[in-house]
Amino acid sequence: MRFKEDWLEAKERLKAWWDREIIDRPVIQVCAPHRGLISGAVWDSWSFMRYPDDLTIGIRGFERSCEDTFFGGEAYPNLWVNLGPGIMATYVGASPRFRPDSETVWFETPKPWEELQSLEYDPKNRWWLFTKQVASMTVEAAEGSFIVGTTDLGGILDIAASLRGSQNLVLDIFKHPKEVRRLCGQILELWHRYYEELYRLIGARMEGSSTWMGIWSPKRWYSIQCDFSAMVSPRQFKEFVLPDLKAQCERLDHTIYHWDGPDQIPHLDHLLSIPELNGIQWTPGAGQSSVDSSVWFPLYKKIQEKGKLLVLLGVQRQTVKYLLKSLSPKGLLIRTACTTEEEARDLLEKAKEWT
Repeated sequence: MRFKEDWLEAKERLKAWWDREIIDRPVIQVCAPHRGLISGAVWDSWSFMRYPDDLTIGIRGFERSCEDTFFGGEAYPNLWVNLGPGIMATYVGASPRFRPDSETVWFETPKPWEELQSLEYDPKNRWWLFTKQVASMTVEAAEGSFIVGTTDLGGILDIAASLRGSQNLVLDIFKHPKEVRRLCGQILELWHRYYEELYRLIGARMEGSSTWMGIWSPKRWYSIQCDFSAMVSPRQFKEFVLPDLKAQCERLDHTIYHWDGPDQIPHLDHLLSIPELNGIQWTPGAGQSSVDSSVWFPLYKKIQEKGKLLVLLGVQRQTVKYLLKSLSPKGLLIRTACTTEEEARDLLEKAKEWT
């Protein structure tokens, strides 16, 4: 690969990781500026929404950032098609609102139940066509140079929240539970249709699959989630969230759950009860202890004891040794950054000793 000479070696470690095996150390993804650079070019991940009429701006910007970056260990150049978290909502009726100042996209477009009786696949939907256009251009440019990550389709209940409005959906769970389950069932079927079409489109030119999480799999994989679950009880999670997560895990080859924030902690036992779920990626949330803090170790150990993969993104370089000494190396993935390429290479070598 043009921007990662040891890609074949990295692929082998990632393949082993999905099987909870270790070659010589846990999976460690570390990036740093190339030798001679104090800092490298930074890719604007919102380029495709900021410049929808010229997609080459985003592609060229990504390539410039790759030229300045050392992708160490199992880190790799991952251009994921970022159109906002939960873009699938626009394929079935939501209206996106891009805020360049805050760099986010809002999809919430509250609709009455009468308009949500039947969701259908629309091959001519403007945003679906745009998604495929971006995916096609990026995967064509990527050949031999970098990996393309599938766009963030969104969680099933999160998409429902975009269509009904979050506050409305909270009440719907109590007042209209059958309608909520029916709507989620429709979204689930369409979700997999959109995913499979994108998987085939990207897979025609690229081996395996990737997502915003920056983890490569030789098979069909996705980072599933339900941010809305922070607003429901464990009992409601079991009724309205768990069945769809199970269905996604059964249909996909590999899955990692994006476990986001303290309000989702009560749902851990339900998540760990899904046999087909490969692993969990923990995001502490704003104002909380960092992802490498020992305060989360009881949760990490519980996840590992259940035989699930553990993904820790945003780890500080100086805490890598502590994590490797405190947690099982089996199924562990750590992402960190260093200030120099030499420091990154040294970290990877020492990780073998610390394992």
